Amino acid sequence: MGFQRSKSGKIFRRIAFAGAVLAIAVIALFPFYYAILTSFKTGSALFQVSYWIGDITLINYQSIFREQPFGLQILNSLLVATVVVGLSLLLGVTAAFAFGRVRFRGRGLLLVTVLAVSMFPQVSILSGMFELVRALGLYNRLPSLILSNLVLTLPFTVWVFTTFMRELPKELEEAAYVDGATPWTVVRRVFLPLMGPALVTTGLLAFIASWNEFLFALTFTLSSETRTVPVAIALISGATALELPWGGIMAASVVVTVPLILLVFIFQRRIVSGLTAGAIKG
Repeated sequence: MGFQRSKSGKIFRRIAFAGAVLAIAVIALFPFYYAILTSFKTGSALFQVSYWIGDITLINYQSIFREQPFGLQILNSLLVATVVVGLSLLLGVTAAFAFGRVRFRGRGLLLVTVLAVSMFPQVSILSGMFELVRALGLYNRLPSLILSNLVLTLPFTVWVFTTFMRELPKELEEAAYVDGATPWTVVRRVFLPLMGPALVTTGLLAFIASWNEFLFALTFTLSSETRTVPVAIALISGATALELPWGGIMAASVVVTVPLILLVFIFQRRIVSGLTAGAIKG
């Protein structure tokens, strides 16, 4: 009797777990599924609720590339996000080496200050960044977005790398110094190969943050040729002021989301390793 209760309880827990996983998957994936569904609709079909793809049309995808320089705007986003990731990783690793391996007065206070900077809302630094961008002559140019996005990505990059670098064995660093290595050689040849999962995870987070950044891109760019895709999607307009082109907006959203999904699939193993590395070593 007791064995049967235990077996039925185990089956119930498995069914409950499967149901919870299914519910989470539906909640997470349904918005993207419905966006894809809507991107293939036109006319009055856009306002009819349906959960299956009927007549497929690519008019929305053709229109977003025909009516504006959407391909150039994707390249703008790709260029800005790639440069921001590269600079964030380079500056983050070197700063993390100082915070994690070099002893100096005020190190803890400085590290807490770096973390505190990342907690400020974007709008609180918008006016200051705008004056800086104008003073540097970068308004309506892509370097202004690279500079402003670094403010968002660099603090958490430094913080994550510092935590990871503190966990690396000190014996490796000491052995390299005994062999005549310089601090830069230690960072490049000893620490970087061990930080692969952290580099991939943090780099991907920085790429997503730069790819989706909207407020700075809206404020610091003016022409269609220098806009990035979040601003371009927000400014898609219909034939009249009362028409909201949902089909084109959904098609553009699908196009700009696909690269992020591909990156996650390509680096999924290293992302999991990076997220769990600190927990295992801690």
